[in-house]
Amino acid sequence: MVRPARFGFNEETAKNNYFQQKTEQEKVAEKALDEFEAFVSLLRSNDVDVIVIQDTEEPWTPDSIFPNNWFSSHISGELVLYPMFAENRRQERKPAVLDFLRRKMNHTKLIDLTSWEAKDEFLEGTGSMIFDRDKRIAYACRSPRTSEKVLQDFCSQMNFDAVIFDSFDKNGNLIYHTNVMMEVGTQVAIVCLESIKDEKERERVASRLATTGKIIVEISLDQVEHFAGNMLEVKSRSGKPLMIMSATARESLTLQQETIISTYNKILSPELSTIETNGGGSARCMIAEIFH
Repeated sequence: MVRPARFGFNEETAKNNYFQQKTEQEKVAEKALDEFEAFVSLLRSNDVDVIVIQDTEEPWTPDSIFPNNWFSSHISGELVLYPMFAENRRQERKPAVLDFLRRKMNHTKLIDLTSWEAKDEFLEGTGSMIFDRDKRIAYACRSPRTSEKVLQDFCSQMNFDAVIFDSFDKNGNLIYHTNVMMEVGTQVAIVCLESIKDEKERERVASRLATTGKIIVEISLDQVEHFAGNMLEVKSRSGKPLMIMSATARESLTLQQETIISTYNKILSPELSTIETNGGGSARCMIAEIFH
């Protein structure tokens, strides 16, 4: 997780992130920092191993609090770097952070996809792709930030199978990141099938989840707007499965949905409203998993 130096509204990402809202809210950076610290404390108090890296003032990277978009790490030893849509987000790949990751992960292979930026083709890590790591599947909805070409490049180098589809919000806009409408955990998958308008694509996604043994929890487009798709399953040091979601997301769930999720995972739901409103991302976006 990256502690922000100067969190704020990012004009560049607002072009296609319809979750972002420019507000008159005062002390946004301070409030976001408070939410960040409380989130880290909540994870640590539940025995999660959290590494916090302090962002730098310069270069200014207003979205550094969302590190899951520019890299992913894999148990097989790969560190993957991704091409980013917003130019100011590309600066999040700071050398000191990369050096730290190399040391921490003891990775054996670097897969650098950032050259796709020169061709205006993007794939924003575990924002663009939802991994079923055990089955080596990458679920992805097409968008200006999720290029099918780069997805195929990733899948061929990592030996993943792509399940690609179109997903729309309730205003008919392409959903910019798959991780706002979908999460795949060890046993439970949360997905907004309603957002997949094409019947064959919708059936393919549902069928793939079912045949890989996932218990499907369907969420609505309204719940997507409350970040209910933006969840992540993590494990505590002792191996206990935890489902991370924001308080906003949890409050939007029905009793039945929450019951199913909590049957398999303890739910942790930090208050992240300042970060969600101004940054357009939620709990899942703030965590970049490290495998080593």
